[in-house]
Amino acid sequence: MKSSRQCSRTSCDRPAAATLTYVYEDSTVVVGQMAATAEPHSYDLCAHHAERFTAPRGWDVVHIHQDLVDPGPSSDDLDALARAVREAGRPVPPVAPPAAPVASEPRRGHLRVVSSDL
Repeated sequence: MKSSRQCSRTSCDRPAAATLTYVYEDSTVVVGQMAATAEPHSYDLCAHHAERFTAPRGWDVVHIHQDLVDPGPSSDDLDALARAVREAGRPVPPVAPPAAPVASEPRRGHLRVVSSDL
């Protein structure tokens, strides 16, 4: 799964490849497939940190084996990018300038003359 989320580890800018979840009642940490959406009580990890994760003392770690390699953009991502580039490169039709006011119509502006005889 291609992810736009990044690793939760501080100062790591790699893309997330796995999700880490704590199961407190079993004192177990599960590191497995990337969750479809970001969850508030789980952590996204890059492949590097997911493979090297160690649990707190007394806790068990369950690694759900999978390939933690970022597969790169999917064909849908590439199609969307190609459409966006085509749309941005499409020529903009010329816009006709606004018509000039007809001389017979009085011009109504926002300014007016006020006499100083008040």
